[in-house]
Amino acid sequence: MTQSLARPALVLGLLSCIGPFAIDMYLPAMPAIGADLGTSVQAMQGTITAYFIAFGLAQLLYGPWADQAGRRPPLYAGIVIFCLGTALCAFAPSIETLMIGRAIQGFGGAAMMVVPRAIIRDLSTGNEATRLMAAIMLVISVSPMLAPLAGAGLLAFTGWRAIFAALLLAALLAFVLLRLAQPETLAPEHRQRFNVAATFVGAKRLLTDRGFLSLTFLGAFGMASFFVFLASAAFVYTETFGLSPTGFSIAFAVNAVAFIAASQMAAPLGLRLGAVRLMRWATFGFALATCGLLALALLGQVGLYTCVIGLALGNACLGMVIPTTMVMALDDHGDIAGLASSLGGTLQMLTGGVIIAAMGPFFSASPVPMIAVIALCALAALLLSRFTRVPQAATSR
Repeated sequence: MTQSLARPALVLGLLSCIGPFAIDMYLPAMPAIGADLGTSVQAMQGTITAYFIAFGLAQLLYGPWADQAGRRPPLYAGIVIFCLGTALCAFAPSIETLMIGRAIQGFGGAAMMVVPRAIIRDLSTGNEATRLMAAIMLVISVSPMLAPLAGAGLLAFTGWRAIFAALLLAALLAFVLLRLAQPETLAPEHRQRFNVAATFVGAKRLLTDRGFLSLTFLGAFGMASFFVFLASAAFVYTETFGLSPTGFSIAFAVNAVAFIAASQMAAPLGLRLGAVRLMRWATFGFALATCGLLALALLGQVGLYTCVIGLALGNACLGMVIPTTMVMALDDHGDIAGLASSLGGTLQMLTGGVIIAAMGPFFSASPVPMIAVIALCALAALLLSRFTRVPQAATSR
């Protein structure tokens, strides 16, 4: 990566860490929170669903706002809203209050996902944008590797409410980082005045673009599989495989490291093989790994190590699919990058939230339901990869 892109990769990566931290630090504490609040596994999974659905819907606001007012104002607002939701979670007396706090967190955290993606489109396109996206994912990798361990440590020594206090501090640091280190990337002459008619025109253009939709939902099913893992893994690993919160954090980190390491290969492999070919082969590998793991699970042959390794292989392939499809989906829509990023993110988050909610009644501490839904998501992504219309810009690289 060139030196000119190293700084935005670091800054945008750190800003983008806040949303993943809000999930990853929370995961080891889910069984303990459920026991403390006297609620069920399904209700605790509902706190994940509430976060994702609010996160997805909020992107419809932040994207057009970022196109109209520049990239920094919606980021400031998102951080403030995230802080309010985090404070509510820290003092939640019941599962209902916790769900509301998580939804507010998600509504604020969405700004720190959708706006950095639009900033990437401001700074670069094509393979260089994939390289920048992968570099940001490398910075974000600190979350799945360290955040669960940090959450487990706080849970052991101070209780689960301290996790939200730590998230509040992280959000305040993000506010300072935005203020001091991230300049505005959208020049005033390139901003688009917001109006309902223009937004509907842009949305219609995106929703009738087969390439945008197929790439967005291909990524959506890939991300949904990871959301299913997030919602279920703490219960599967601790209750079925007998891991402690710290042991779960380490097992979780293995899957995250596989995803992040593979994502760093996306740009060089895309340059060598072509983005389209890479996307299709990686999606095939994702389906092969997860369906193979499902076959073993149905035969009763999945233990802790088999589960961790099988999911790590699937997530490694997914690590090459996600950044590639994100960049390709925006390639033909640079003039409405904010709206395209927000609409794409909304569709992806809602897909994940709906799948978790629909499959919630079937989830248990057994690994079979979790693996089955992940494999179904992989098959849906594979099917889409075979019928995706490639954006014009992607065919030239």
